Amino acid sequence: MPTVDLPNTPTRRRFIGFTALAMLAGSSSPFATADTSVSDIAQVSGGGDGAVRTLRIDVPESALVDLRRRINATRWPTKETVSDATQGVQLATMKRIATSWSTTYDWRIMEARLNALPQFITEIDGLDIHFIHVRSRHPDALPIIITHGWPGSIIEQLKVIDPLTNPTAHGGELQEAFDVVIPSLPGYGFSGKPLSTGWDPARIARAWVQLMQRLGYTQYVAQGGDWGNAVTEQMALLSPPGLLAIHTNMPATVPNDIANTLKNGEPAPASLSAEERHAFEQLDFFYKHGLGYALEMANRPQTLYAIEDSPIGMAAWMLDHDARSQALIARVFEGQAEGLTQSDVLDNATLYWLTGTSISSARLYWENKLNFFEPKHVPIPVAVSVFPDEIYAAPKSWTERAYPRLLRYNKLPKGGHFAAWEQPQVFTQELRASFRSVR
Repeated sequence: MPTVDLPNTPTRRRFIGFTALAMLAGSSSPFATADTSVSDIAQVSGGGDGAVRTLRIDVPESALVDLRRRINATRWPTKETVSDATQGVQLATMKRIATSWSTTYDWRIMEARLNALPQFITEIDGLDIHFIHVRSRHPDALPIIITHGWPGSIIEQLKVIDPLTNPTAHGGELQEAFDVVIPSLPGYGFSGKPLSTGWDPARIARAWVQLMQRLGYTQYVAQGGDWGNAVTEQMALLSPPGLLAIHTNMPATVPNDIANTLKNGEPAPASLSAEERHAFEQLDFFYKHGLGYALEMANRPQTLYAIEDSPIGMAAWMLDHDARSQALIARVFEGQAEGLTQSDVLDNATLYWLTGTSISSARLYWENKLNFFEPKHVPIPVAVSVFPDEIYAAPKSWTERAYPRLLRYNKLPKGGHFAAWEQPQVFTQELRASFRSVR
């Protein structure tokens, strides 16, 4: 059962220290005992119980100098003994990332982009929650709360904010406008790091409902993929009066018999349609070859000290989320044009590094007790967008059974796990179409 956290005061929050000057002064391990607050990398103003405080990011230059120093000091492993990525993220990919990260990449561009948006901190259930909140200038905009996953962050959704809030400037209609709320999950980004156990998807869902109430919204919709889907579905199970419908780009639809077949390593049932067999084969590959990171974080997240200490170690761990995303990012750093850019990838990695959230974010896997792809019997309307390079492309037959109040099901020709980040135009169109009937 969830426990009650003590207030997450600035002196108790654990963010990585940024003290390159201490190193110059002769400290043998200037970062080993860092215990600083968010004020080291951002300015928070306002106060009081239940207050919504403003946040402005202000990373000291010493932190960026230290990041580049650590990248350049990477102790590299030997090259993989195969010609593909079957042993993990390839050495050539990580060396390209290191070169770009330490030479041409500029965090200040992302910092300015974030600071141009309204960002806030508010305490809910004893924990500081960071969120972006952009109101549309159009009347009767539909409020939406969008939740990221791992190894993502609020950076995943930045490209869709203006198309959602300002649709007439992006090929949409005035009546398709949204007010957008994008929170950082507990232990991620600028949100507080839980100091005790209990912050699982159900507890986060309750916090999100409280956040929307605090912002004054009496009716709204919710969206999520990855952990964002888990949290969004838990919100739907709470059936708060104001939640009209949800949208997901990573639905939980796998029937029990299929899940058991996959668990037992048995072949696909002969009765499956071609679409169902494809999804079965995708899941079979993921369970056999792509689940290692999740198993480690679910069992022993605290053991992952290396990814909190090494930027390259952290980035490699994050890149190895799923085979298709990894392949796309590898192509990006080979110079190919894709939905993501090199700066996109490095912005997200740098946010994790600067906030020191590699392990605190990993603990969500340890906290979670839900079966990720098992249907949760969501009682409210649900819209589903299926991107072909997701971990699995949910078949329509499974989706209809999983969501009895299915608003919309649509298969897209391109896109993967980070749909809003990689295919923002299509993602925006999907949200407009999905929620049109509930406005």
